[in-house]
Amino acid sequence: MTLSLALDCAADSLQVDAIVKGHHENPYGFMGIHSLSGGGFIVRAFIPAAEKVELVQRGSKRRIVEMQCIHEDGFFLADLSYRKRQPSFLYKVWYKGNKKAYFVEDIYSVPLLLNSEILTQFTQGDLIDAYRYFGCHQETINGISGMRFSLWAPSAKRVAIVGEFNLWDGRKHLMRKRHEAGVFEAFIPGMSSGEIYKYEIQAADGGLLPLKADPYGRRGELRPSNASITYVAEEFTWEDTAWIKKRGALQNLDAAMSIYEIQMGSWNRDGEEFLNYRSLADRLIPYVKEMGFTHIQTMPISEYPFDGSWGYQPVGLFAPTARFGTPEDFKYFVNACHKAGIGVLFDWVPAHFPLDAHGLAKFDGTCLYEHEDPRQGYHPDWNTGIFNLCRNEVVNYLISSALFWLDEFHIDGLRVDAVSSMLYLNYSREEGEWIPNINGGHENLEAISLLQKMNIHAYGNFDGVITIAEESTAWPGLTTPVDLGGVGFGYKWNMGWMNDSLTYMKEDPLHRQHHHEKITFSLNYAFTENFILPLSHDEVVHGKGSILDRMPGDDWQKFANLRAYYAFMWAHPGKKLLFMGCEFGQSSEWNHDKELEWWLLDHAPHQQTKSLISALNKVYKSSPALHELDCAEEGFRWLQWERPEDSIIAFVRFDKSFHSPVLVICNFTPLERTDYRIGVPKAGQWSLLLNTDAVQYGGSAIEAKDHVMSETVAWDGESESLCLTVPPLSTTLYRFG
Repeated sequence: MTLSLALDCAADSLQVDAIVKGHHENPYGFMGIHSLSGGGFIVRAFIPAAEKVELVQRGSKRRIVEMQCIHEDGFFLADLSYRKRQPSFLYKVWYKGNKKAYFVEDIYSVPLLLNSEILTQFTQGDLIDAYRYFGCHQETINGISGMRFSLWAPSAKRVAIVGEFNLWDGRKHLMRKRHEAGVFEAFIPGMSSGEIYKYEIQAADGGLLPLKADPYGRRGELRPSNASITYVAEEFTWEDTAWIKKRGALQNLDAAMSIYEIQMGSWNRDGEEFLNYRSLADRLIPYVKEMGFTHIQTMPISEYPFDGSWGYQPVGLFAPTARFGTPEDFKYFVNACHKAGIGVLFDWVPAHFPLDAHGLAKFDGTCLYEHEDPRQGYHPDWNTGIFNLCRNEVVNYLISSALFWLDEFHIDGLRVDAVSSMLYLNYSREEGEWIPNINGGHENLEAISLLQKMNIHAYGNFDGVITIAEESTAWPGLTTPVDLGGVGFGYKWNMGWMNDSLTYMKEDPLHRQHHHEKITFSLNYAFTENFILPLSHDEVVHGKGSILDRMPGDDWQKFANLRAYYAFMWAHPGKKLLFMGCEFGQSSEWNHDKELEWWLLDHAPHQQTKSLISALNKVYKSSPALHELDCAEEGFRWLQWERPEDSIIAFVRFDKSFHSPVLVICNFTPLERTDYRIGVPKAGQWSLLLNTDAVQYGGSAIEAKDHVMSETVAWDGESESLCLTVPPLSTTLYRFG
């Protein structure tokens, strides 16, 4: 050993000890090959369980030198002080108890992985495609294929990648810290797709944290396991070019949008087993086509640990849940929907995250993704963490997640969950439990900025996509474009309509006259936003019962009320959303642990209700008046709404040309009305489009006329009117012409 090398080794003993004990803070500055102060090189390798290690030439595999073991745990050193040129090398390793030799790459002989421009964009909050750089990605460096890892953990002392591939030994694959961005990075040569891994993080105080899954991981283990899985996308041929080109027209404000909301694990099953994304597509798509829905909206499928959260407490915002298959399986699902002409909407959850130890909470030993102050960082309703949107890196994370699903999986739109909880700093909090914004108000300015930015990038980068806000207050301008001062969503769920109309429908028909405003009030604000009318999963859980169960009366009256209500919904301004099972009048509350009660379709009332929904979708799509001006006041006119004692309402819907209006009459009493007069805006013949009281839907024998000529009798403010028989507990639709 040369004097120069001996001096280096003497100075290195503490660092060797730090490597062996797993708490070295700068392994890339010490391990691998480095120049000696007196010339030449030194190579350091830590290979636990190795009995002998040689340094060999890459390519020829010729031995350069046998390495010296200087620590019994497997720390080896090679003296290359005589070399003038740095060799390209491998380690040839003989492990204890094994006569076979293995060639091992040096993980520390790699350049910086993320360039400074990317890190600057990341710290400034401008890296909207962070999913391309962070997490785990296949890469070839210096001709060597492997996996590149990047992780944001600024307060961590050191980070290691661990898994079955290294026996969960956090000393073997340490990461390099890029101090300018608080980012750790590493390249593991030879690693391929399908390896289980987590991050072992040493906090600033030296303590080891619970092993963490990759926040940007593309695949995760099936619960209850929760590690990430290295993932290389398989070649997938998308066949949806035609759909992508036309989807903008099919999701626009003037389009007929009828959305079928599903939870993938409980729509249908094979016994007690979940359907795979592929088998679900093969069963679900023909059904949705038969029913006439235009879109499928999935409840969250980004990886989540607890089945009972239904996906609304995700830990993997870049990974389709393993419950139903692989990312390629989910691509198959979306592709198959698009080939069938069905749009796919995706429930996205940026409002909060669960506090599971392997997730985002206290990620690097500090409140990294969440606010430190529980008045800002803890959600008492759900026992979850709230994202710290004051941090640019967190904003990157969330916006990148939204765009990831639109990009990688061709999702047609995002329904953003729990928007109200994001917009209000005092959401579900008493006085003293929240911190005002810089202006002293309760508006969450950072959340507003995030949502605006997300909408700008979604609409700006992906033609024809839509975003939808689930928001339960009257926050103004949610669907107003950002450049006009709004938040920039395409649509908003009309929670007020849903709550009021269901409250009205559960009343006994004799008492509905005292609650008449509940069925009419929604038209006072129906055009202030671009609305979707939701009868979602939230209305069939937590003791609320099913939609059918909330209808009053005996069995016949329950179904009659339900049919009248559904047709009122389909005729009311706004796009439509119906949760699975509601289309055939499921009797019980939704249970995420079981499939829907398909056996009910053996009973006529349920089959007839299903037939009605199919007919409503057909009428809705074929009648421009029922969808073209859904979000415009000129598309609606009241005829009768001010006679609560009758519990009858009537209105007209108009198309853009005003040539083919549709008359809607809702009778919410069990009384047949004969010789009932209703004003109409056009003189001539009006033809029956749909009658929920028709025998084919389970109605009475009272049939509405197929064609009615108007009479020049002024009524309801119109110069023409119709004289009709209005069936009991019914909604009837007539189209002019």
